[in-house]
Amino acid sequence: MKAPESIMRIVQSLPDKPGVYQYFDKNGVIIYVGKAKNLKKRVSSYFNRDVYETGKTGMLVRKIADIKVIVVDTEMDSLLLENNLIKKHQPRYNVMLKDDKTYPWMCIKNEAFPRVFATRRMIRDGSQYFGPYANVRMMYTLQDLIKQLFPLRNCTLNLSDDNISKHKFRVCLEYHIGNCKGPCEGLQLKEDYDEKIRQIKEILKGNIHGVINYLKDLMEKYSKNLEFENALVVKEKLELLENYKSKSIIVSPNIHNVDVFSLASNDQYVFVNYFKVFSGAIVQSHTLEIKKKLDEPEEELLLLAIAELRTRFESVSKEIILPIKLDIEIPGVILTVPKVGDKKHLLDLSEKNAKYYMRDKLQQYEKLYPRNRVEKILDQMKTDLRLTERPVHIECFDNSNLQGTNAVAAVTVFRDGKPSKKDYRHFNIKTVEGPDDFASMEEIVYRRYKRMIDEEQSLPQLIIIDGGKGQLSSALESLEKLGLRGKIGIIGIAKRLEEIYYPGDQYPLYLDKKGETLKVIQHIRDEAHRFGITHHRQKRQKNMNKSELSEIKGIGVKTVELLLHHFRSVKKIREASTEEIQNVIGKARAAKLLRHFTPDN
Repeated sequence: MKAPESIMRIVQSLPDKPGVYQYFDKNGVIIYVGKAKNLKKRVSSYFNRDVYETGKTGMLVRKIADIKVIVVDTEMDSLLLENNLIKKHQPRYNVMLKDDKTYPWMCIKNEAFPRVFATRRMIRDGSQYFGPYANVRMMYTLQDLIKQLFPLRNCTLNLSDDNISKHKFRVCLEYHIGNCKGPCEGLQLKEDYDEKIRQIKEILKGNIHGVINYLKDLMEKYSKNLEFENALVVKEKLELLENYKSKSIIVSPNIHNVDVFSLASNDQYVFVNYFKVFSGAIVQSHTLEIKKKLDEPEEELLLLAIAELRTRFESVSKEIILPIKLDIEIPGVILTVPKVGDKKHLLDLSEKNAKYYMRDKLQQYEKLYPRNRVEKILDQMKTDLRLTERPVHIECFDNSNLQGTNAVAAVTVFRDGKPSKKDYRHFNIKTVEGPDDFASMEEIVYRRYKRMIDEEQSLPQLIIIDGGKGQLSSALESLEKLGLRGKIGIIGIAKRLEEIYYPGDQYPLYLDKKGETLKVIQHIRDEAHRFGITHHRQKRQKNMNKSELSEIKGIGVKTVELLLHHFRSVKKIREASTEEIQNVIGKARAAKLLRHFTPDN
């Protein structure tokens, strides 16, 4: 199958330049937006036979009815334009960037005696905005710090020089309680107020060290002039700043004004963590969640996240620290992939945050959509164990005997990856004499599935044999007799090294010890062992009881069964009163039983 000639003509006419391409369906709707260093090469790659006829990308390509491109000057331009077009049109086959929230900013208003406040609305009136703050708690901490350090006005009065000189305003309660210094009445000079605003800007940029140094110089100046009250006020402000600084995550004072990006991913999602580092401290942190659509490579998704987050947080950092090398040039920006040192430590910290965020999010999804987790585990088992279908129904067999006596077996059943205890079954071995595990396994597997076939019950997708090659071969013999060989997946698991054996394979398979597949297999195997051992102990105890009671002269098999059915054990028979025993088996047999237990009488 080939692409339509009309599409191929468009592809052949594309330029060998960087830019953005847009795919449209037959209804004129944008279904995909992508970027390219070379538009012609990139778009052409979608239309080779392997891509066009198979996979998720093939589904996209077969729906393309038109192609439009936008040529740009640089790769970075194409990255930013792609990001903007995805957010605007939200094409069906593009990845989803989850968290289109309106984050708050700290605003320094464009006015005389500027106000400083938090807002979620950015108005282009010349005001300065700092942020946005993904961590709202951090923003409010900063806001409280600024309020304690610098008393500023919060009214909306027009404090022009003319209005102040004409005494149009009077100080309010905020002045009297010390939250404002009264610029409305000219009680605070504009130069002093503007100096406070300059220091606030430095704090909001993350440059706390500069403000601390300024305040230290000011305190020293007041002390030399014997203005101890003013020096004490400045000292208190210094302590506030030092306390705030101690709560910041300090990486290294040598790392200044850099962005850090790291990622964590699984089959469906990529989580990209972003750190903004200023003067060695992390001043902003945010994690972006991206849902995959077309099995996009991590490099492509990381690039998309860089464009989105640097635009959103208005970053102008001249260095970006990354976990992997990216094939892109950003004018005026150095891309660093550290191997050791402070920058590597910073990258590791970012990766830890990405992994924590991913784990937390996936746990939330599992609670909201538990069925999705079950299906994911079953799909993983299908892949790991090379099965033809999901193992929704699994059965595990285990033998139990003690020195060849009281041989029993058990089968445990899992449905949707969880125990189905109502379906557990015990087996007493009927046709095998002595401790022959192989023959016992052959018997119980045959009996189990012969009955299920006769009763037209649904068969499992996977059978697990608790044992190595020998037990597995015996189970296969039974499946062969029943015509089920090759129709049901079957494996053996050896206890010692958790080796997985397949029919006909010489060497075992070793599964990931932390993977869900091995955990499920171990769980059902342990359940089979526990269930079988419990039944074996009960049977052995019952037989031991029967053996002791049967030795008593004048006590027959039926009498023994009556006694054990009523008292459950020989111990309880010994502890019972004469009257209780007589009520069960009569006075004559009770007398014989009591003589056995109390021979001295």
